[in-house]
Amino acid sequence: MAIFNNSDNTSEGAPANSNTTIITAGSKIKGELDLSCNLYIDGELDGMIKSTKEINVGKNGRLKGNIKTEKLIVQGFVEGTVEATRVEIKAAGHVSGEITSTELIIESKGVFEGNSIVKSTQPAITV
Repeated sequence: MAIFNNSDNTSEGAPANSNTTIITAGSKIKGELDLSCNLYIDGELDGMIKSTKEINVGKNGRLKGNIKTEKLIVQGFVEGTVEATRVEIKAAGHVSGEITSTELIIESKGVFEGNSIVKSTQPAITV
């Protein structure tokens, strides 16, 4: 089962960016997602994801493809190319591929196989 929600409606007192798209365990999706909300994956997704918010791969989640997001949290398995401001690989998380980020955090027992490229936070100097 997958739950897709990108509504602009917010309940009173809830933050405006609290919308989350959820791909639940047992779901298998192929394709391209372009999101302006958070994404939680506990199923399988194969494709390209662009998100201006946070992507969280749950313990049962498997993500294969190209990912461009503000923040990526991995508790499951990710294979592919990641471009993000911040990447967190939790204790059960496994990332295989290339990560381009400003900040990379790998908890104890988290696994990263591949290349890491550090994005500069300083503006480029032109001469």
